[in-house]
Amino acid sequence: MLAKIVSKGCFLPALLCLLAGVPQAARAQSTYIYETSPDSVNEFSKRLPYLAAGATAVYVGGLALLNHAWYQDKERSSFHWFNDAHEWKQKDKAGHFWGAFHESRLGVDLLRKAGVPEKKAIWYGGALGFVLQTPIEYFDGRSPEYGASLTDIAANAAGSLAVIGQQLAWGEIRLMPKFSFHRTRYAALRPNVLGKGLSEEFLKDYNGQTYWLSVNMASFLPASSKFPRWLNPALGYGAEEMVYHDTDANQALGLNAYRQYYLSLDLNWQAIPTRSKFLKSAFYVLSIFKLPAPALEYNRRQGWKAHGLYF
Repeated sequence: MLAKIVSKGCFLPALLCLLAGVPQAARAQSTYIYETSPDSVNEFSKRLPYLAAGATAVYVGGLALLNHAWYQDKERSSFHWFNDAHEWKQKDKAGHFWGAFHESRLGVDLLRKAGVPEKKAIWYGGALGFVLQTPIEYFDGRSPEYGASLTDIAANAAGSLAVIGQQLAWGEIRLMPKFSFHRTRYAALRPNVLGKGLSEEFLKDYNGQTYWLSVNMASFLPASSKFPRWLNPALGYGAEEMVYHDTDANQALGLNAYRQYYLSLDLNWQAIPTRSKFLKSAFYVLSIFKLPAPALEYNRRQGWKAHGLYF
């Protein structure tokens, strides 16, 4: 549901910013070439409990803010389920997958940096996204307007499993889900739900959100290949004309929601060599977003459509 996408949008960047020093680990992304020394592993292991405590505080605080912002003045009900699989062209499910994936990616990298054995780091760290995202269903399950969603939980699990699967298969992330946003005219038609102003629309307006799969093509090619490691092809998914999740309500406004598919180029931030700890951390956070670039779109309304620069 929308409330959980908002909480995820606020929580994930904050968590990554708090703990983003992890790319210095030897195998965190197989793009930084500087090995982690035993001394730095031991030092990080000592710091890990404090970092975990800080992340827990951020998470609990985020849940408290979510509860206050969305449910404080609303009636509560007994816990119940709601099937929202058909709503919003499944953009909210893509958001759950994206959030759980990057939280799990961070979990694996943190445990590796702390010197946890490889398989344990993958399985325990890879479960982090599911563990963080799924409890939020409780809030929706107590709201008469919403309800806990099995498909949201499934999307959370899929995001975590996508990290675990890639790490077990390749020892690195080669297929990276990313997010981009542009403002649309639809938010003004229902600002209480789709947002009022850029910051709210960024989190709430599904029409302006695009979810991408950025492919680290160089990792699939021989080491002798000249293909630039910093350049990725990217496949995107979006949808527009969604002011209401209900088809009839949309059509009453003269709108008919439709899906959009994109092909574009992307920057593999973590393939950019640097010795700067600040830049490594910045690139780690930036890797959750898709870089604006030319794109080719296909949709059933207009067929093929070229964008000189797509956000």
